[in-house]
Amino acid sequence: MGASVNKTTETAFEPLLQFDMEMEIFLSDWQHCDHVSSYLARMISHNRTDPVRHSNFFSSALNELLEVSFRGGTTDGKIGLSIYRQGDTERVQLSFPCPPGQARFYREAVSKTREGDAQARYLDAISNDLAPSRESVLLDLAVNYDAHLRLDESAAPAITLIVDLPLEGMVS
Repeated sequence: MGASVNKTTETAFEPLLQFDMEMEIFLSDWQHCDHVSSYLARMISHNRTDPVRHSNFFSSALNELLEVSFRGGTTDGKIGLSIYRQGDTERVQLSFPCPPGQARFYREAVSKTREGDAQARYLDAISNDLAPSRESVLLDLAVNYDAHLRLDESAAPAITLIVDLPLEGMVS
């Protein structure tokens, strides 16, 4: 019975768009993170209560996720991005090749976003890091965007970050 509940929840998200790019091309220019996130945010925000606000929040969150894949990816394979919607929540599924040995890092970093001290970890990370780390970026999404993060490793050597962003209901 538990599997049917999960399946029902998963199918309740409606697909909005999908994007694929060769990792070698994606990694060739840091600006790809910003360009892709801005463009896709405008595409999916047109029918939200406040499209400009929604687009700004979504673009920022998506840019952070793309930067995580930019910093942790390898040139082999493709980066894949799918965006879904259910009510006030956008779901981002970001798949990218993960170098051997890094899957554990992502598993632990995602796990830390669900722990009770996530906010304290985040504040510590941003006050001590000279540049945002991949872990602090994931904590930022959980703390500041109220995002729920999961990791799917079923397509190894690629990983998929699954991030639910309840942006429409956020209070500014």
